[in-house]
Amino acid sequence: MLLKPDHVVRSLPENMVYGYFGADVPSVYKVKDGDVVEIQTVNPSGVSRTNPEEFYAKNQLPVDAHAQEVIAIMKNVKPEPSGIRGHMLTGPVYIEGAQPGDSLEIRILDLTFPAGFGVNSVWPGGGGIPDEVKTRETFVYRYDAKRKVALLKEGVEIPLRPFMGVMALSPPAETGRVSSIPPGFFGGNLDIKHLTKGTTLHLPVSVPGGLFTTGDGHGAQGNGEVSGVAIETAITLTVKFIVHKGKTLKLPRAETPTHFIAVGLDKDLNKAMKNALSEACAFIRDELGFTFNEALSIASTAVDFEVSQVVDQTLGVHAMIPKSIFTNKKFAYWQ
Repeated sequence: MLLKPDHVVRSLPENMVYGYFGADVPSVYKVKDGDVVEIQTVNPSGVSRTNPEEFYAKNQLPVDAHAQEVIAIMKNVKPEPSGIRGHMLTGPVYIEGAQPGDSLEIRILDLTFPAGFGVNSVWPGGGGIPDEVKTRETFVYRYDAKRKVALLKEGVEIPLRPFMGVMALSPPAETGRVSSIPPGFFGGNLDIKHLTKGTTLHLPVSVPGGLFTTGDGHGAQGNGEVSGVAIETAITLTVKFIVHKGKTLKLPRAETPTHFIAVGLDKDLNKAMKNALSEACAFIRDELGFTFNEALSIASTAVDFEVSQVVDQTLGVHAMIPKSIFTNKKFAYWQ
C-alpha cells in the first residue's frame, strides 16, 4: 500500500543540523500528534566539505538530484560554532502536544533509499580495535535493489536491512547543545539494527514539542558496528508520531512484532550491560506484571542481550525480550 504522508520534510540545507541536538535549535517543521511524516535524510560519509564533487567522480557515481542535494548541504550547512561535531541530520520536527514528562511513540512505517549505494570506512584510531588499523580505506557498497543486497566485491553480498542510526528528541534545556555521536536517554545514535520498517521506538520528551531529529541512515549493520560505521547511506524515513501523555520513560524502549527491546547505555560496556538488564527486569515487572525476582529469572532464561555498538563514546546494549514466551498474554500491535 502506498503511504501518503501528511507532511514531507525535505533534505535541503535549511532543514539540516550538523551534528548536535539542543532545546534552542529552532524547529524546521511543525506537525500534529498522530501525523504521518516523511523525513528525507542524507549521509555524506566519504564526502568532503571542501570538495564534495570529488567523491562522486572518484567512485564513478552519478551526480543525480540526490547527489546535488548532498553537495549543496555540504557546501552550505555549517558545523556548530563551538566545535561540537557529529552527524548530518534532518530536523528538528516539533510535535504539537508533546510536553516534558510525556513519551513519544515513533512508528517506523517505511525506510527507502534515495541513492543506490552506501559507504563503510576503516581508519587508524577508529572502531573496536583502533590500534590494529594502519591505513584509512573507504568501501563503496553498491545496491542490487531487486535482490535487496549490498555488493562489496564479487562473492560478498550483504542483505539490506535499512534503519536509522540516529533518532532523537532534544535533551533538556539545561543540558545545552550536545553532540549527536554519543547516544543518551533522549535517544540519538542508538545504532540498534532491529529498528527497521514495522518497528516502534519510544523516547522520553524533555522539551515542548519534543524536537525530533534523525539521520545516520544505515543500509545494514552487524551488532557492534565494529569498524566505527555501518553501511552509511541516505534514507527516506516515514514515521507516525503518537504522544503518550504522562508516560514518563527513563531510557528509550522499542518494540518489534516479535520482541520488546530494553536499552542500556554507559561509557563502560559492563555498566551498559547492567543498565540493559535493569531496564529489562523493570519492563517485565512493571509492564507485564511479574515480581522482580521472576523478571530476573525470565531475563536469564529467555532474553538475549546484544551489543548495539562499541564505537559511539557512550556504548550500547539492548535486551531482546520475546513476546512468544508470555503465553497467557496477547499483545496488540499496530503493524
